[in-house]
Amino acid sequence: MIIRSLKLSNYRNYGDEWFEFLPGTNVLYGDNAQGKTNVIEAVFFCAAGKSYKSAKDKEIISFENEESHIELVCEKEKTTRSIDIHLRKSGKKSIAVDKIPIRKAVDLFGIVHAVIFSPEDLSIIKGAPAQRRNFMDVELCQLDSVYTYNLINYNKVLLQKNSLLKQLEDNPLLGDTLPEWNKKLVEFGRVIIEKRKVFTDELNENVSFIHKGITGGNENLKISYTPSVSAEDFEKTVLSMQAREKAAKMSLYGPHRDDLCFTVNGSNLRSYGSQGQQRSAVLSLKLAEIDFIKKKTGDTPILLLDDVLSELDSSRQKKLLAGIAGIQTIITCTGLEELLDNKFKIDKTFFINKGHVLEVKI
Repeated sequence: MIIRSLKLSNYRNYGDEWFEFLPGTNVLYGDNAQGKTNVIEAVFFCAAGKSYKSAKDKEIISFENEESHIELVCEKEKTTRSIDIHLRKSGKKSIAVDKIPIRKAVDLFGIVHAVIFSPEDLSIIKGAPAQRRNFMDVELCQLDSVYTYNLINYNKVLLQKNSLLKQLEDNPLLGDTLPEWNKKLVEFGRVIIEKRKVFTDELNENVSFIHKGITGGNENLKISYTPSVSAEDFEKTVLSMQAREKAAKMSLYGPHRDDLCFTVNGSNLRSYGSQGQQRSAVLSLKLAEIDFIKKKTGDTPILLLDDVLSELDSSRQKKLLAGIAGIQTIITCTGLEELLDNKFKIDKTFFINKGHVLEVKI
């Protein structure tokens, strides 16, 4: 998989700008708040159908305009593909693949595979459980349409069930419909739990090996999936805990309460890991993601590195740069010194200034 070009129109601080990328390493540099991250966001949008920053679509459209347009051209197995995304302040986004409109954003998944690594990814270790669930969902939705289908329907049923639980005090007769919502919740939820477990097990096959390489063999990193309830016990738990859920006025069990636990040498990384250890773990996780996608699809994903070199010490920088050889990479940074000091091969360089792009020879 190679991204050939990206065109942005009225996208955040860009008017009309066009990027032509090369297969190797493409570097976007410039001062902070000039628009480098916006390019990373746009590429990821074409892979996942949404911003990785959890921004609303209308927030992406430049302030004085009503519409924004992303056009990405990629090459996969010598076949050229195109993705066109129109965002509108007045309504839903529209997406076309190879100039043919698609009905749902989920139909976009699998055309472009992307792994993103940004400073915010430390929240996978340090943040709330919702951020770790989002990490699993973003990865699995790109790769597995069955997972996507069950996740979408689970969230719809969860919303309906929670609404029902809030109304029961005033209208107890609505409780007659609760068993049907529970049945659907279990049906979709079991698939999610099972697929998250397989995903974590397979990720563990590589992440420990990669992490030992990054830490000189001193640290053993392990990821544990901690579901709020097992797939086997889901139905029984929901039935036995109905009174408790009615009192709480919310669904207390299911994939929406799942979490991941990261340990190094048996110690919980979130509670006891240093910032350096946490950064190393996220770096190992992202490199393991790349291997996971390769294994599942036979395709090499695009790697998006958003201002992460400044977050890593010299040793971790070298490990990262060595680990991405042969992968098309888009890197954002404020300056080129770190890359040049590491004698890293740069294939194309773009200078970004106030939403304007200038190709630079180095």
